[in-house]
Amino acid sequence: MNYILFDGPVRNALLPFTFTRPVADILIGITTIRQKWEMRLGSTITTITEEYLSEKFPMVEMEENVMINAAYLPNDKLAEMVSDLTANQAIFKGDDVIAFFASENQEEVDFDSYEIIHYNEDCLTVEHTWDIFSKNDAAIRADFAFLTEDRKSQPIPKSVNVIAPENIFIEEGAKLEFVTLNASTGPIYIGKNAEIMEGTVIRGPFALCENAMVKMSAKVYGATTVGPGSRIGGEVKNSVLFANSNKGHEGFLGDSVLGEWCNIGADSNNSNLKNNYEEVKLWSYETEGFAKTGLQFCGLMMGDHSKCGINTMFNTGTVVGVSANIFGSGFPRNFVPSFSWGGAAGFTTYVTKKAFETAKLVMGRRNIEFDEVEASILEHIFEETKKWRKD
Repeated sequence: MNYILFDGPVRNALLPFTFTRPVADILIGITTIRQKWEMRLGSTITTITEEYLSEKFPMVEMEENVMINAAYLPNDKLAEMVSDLTANQAIFKGDDVIAFFASENQEEVDFDSYEIIHYNEDCLTVEHTWDIFSKNDAAIRADFAFLTEDRKSQPIPKSVNVIAPENIFIEEGAKLEFVTLNASTGPIYIGKNAEIMEGTVIRGPFALCENAMVKMSAKVYGATTVGPGSRIGGEVKNSVLFANSNKGHEGFLGDSVLGEWCNIGADSNNSNLKNNYEEVKLWSYETEGFAKTGLQFCGLMMGDHSKCGINTMFNTGTVVGVSANIFGSGFPRNFVPSFSWGGAAGFTTYVTKKAFETAKLVMGRRNIEFDEVEASILEHIFEETKKWRKD
């Protein structure tokens, strides 16, 4: 069977992260949503997404296909139901379609003609940007149980100070000495060839993905995920870093999400709690206003390729778009449009020529080419987000 993940109506609610990727490629827990479905179904999965992303994230359609709503994270029951779908069947949870069978020559999908299978159990969904960190605890626990079942961890080094070692899994090639791991509050997963430097203290749930790093004497609270190739230092709490991003120095990052290729300057901090303890509101690309999150703790949402200089301060509930460069004293406003250059004193447009030069250098350090496909995606985002920039 051929499986295809589709973005669905939540895409706009997940901007700025879905400017540069399908919903399926959001990292939450230990793996991306796409990887979760691939492991559960035992199949490579493609995506239906925005046209300007389709060259990088192509869709493969076959004679028989099962379409899956990428906002839904799989569990054993749901994966089994999806794998059992046959012609003219669909799975719904309430009014939401989770998955449906479609044939290549099918001109339209009319669910009135389908056999509707109702899924009434709980499952994790990603419907807002803040879900990525606020549901990361549950996602890490679910991924940990699935990834480590019937597998044996690498031995915990003798120099490691450990609590609840049965909740710790270390993959081959990982390096850690003279660190403290407290897995009594949630599982700790250390990926292949990852490194935790000495003096670090970590409380689970925590996921350090392949080739990622925690720098010396860091203080990490769950539920935190450090994506493949990313680095953290200082103090980090309940945050998710996608692949190849750096928060390598002192400073606080809490209740936040960083996309790919982000860099947080030394001694930079974000607020995750308002002084009056009121509910945090975040900029919404859908309404072009500020939306209620229902959360008292909510920090920084930063899109791919964005950077900040040393000693940058972010207010509670700040949204930064794609390829922004922020620096200077004071608090920048709590919505920074894509391709903005500046800070609290004001912003100008970060022209694509300069942004692309930086992206090429940054990606080159990880031996990844900034090619025409990447450039065309960022060019599209530059034009799409022009209306929010004020030069």
